[in-house]
Amino acid sequence: MLIKIYPENPNPKEVAKVAALLRDGGIIIYPTDTVYAMGCDALNVRAVERICKLKGINPQKSNLSIICHDLSNISEYARVSNPVFKLMKRNLPGPFTFILNATGSLPKIYKNRKEVGIRVPDNSIALALVEALGNPLLSTSVRDKDEIMEYSTDPELIHEEYRDSVDIVIDGGFGGLEPSTVVDCTGEEPEIVRQGKGELDEN
Repeated sequence: MLIKIYPENPNPKEVAKVAALLRDGGIIIYPTDTVYAMGCDALNVRAVERICKLKGINPQKSNLSIICHDLSNISEYARVSNPVFKLMKRNLPGPFTFILNATGSLPKIYKNRKEVGIRVPDNSIALALVEALGNPLLSTSVRDKDEIMEYSTDPELIHEEYRDSVDIVIDGGFGGLEPSTVVDCTGEEPEIVRQGKGELDEN
């Protein structure tokens, strides 16, 4: 199913419909401030398993990110020092994935994972979905192997490609071609491990 949601003013009724589907273990494709992403309720083990199977990834070995609405409940999922919290606050919402040491509150499917990627994208649709769901969204980029192809930016082409695999594709306009900048905050000093969209404000 393809649903149009306008980023300038996401329709609460449509957002609630998608959130209800996510609560039921559904999988969606939705826009972020970088590329389109595939997602589900990050705390729904069945849905996480479904995405991992669909993408052929091992949840205990692959880099999985979660999307939060803001930084207010970040400490539930990750351990954050004061300097790292300040760094995140300066740069979020924005096109960054911060790799942090995970806490034990993520489901057992992540049990061998010591780190978790945290995103707060500058995209009103993604943030409205997380807020309506009440849980973080698991997020993995829609891409062809390691390339972000043309069909990954056009929601109608994404729908054609994935309509038999996911429950809803959200048309929030054309997506970007550049992934997020990944910042590893698990060591003594934050380190940019992938430069993507956005310049990190470190001061």
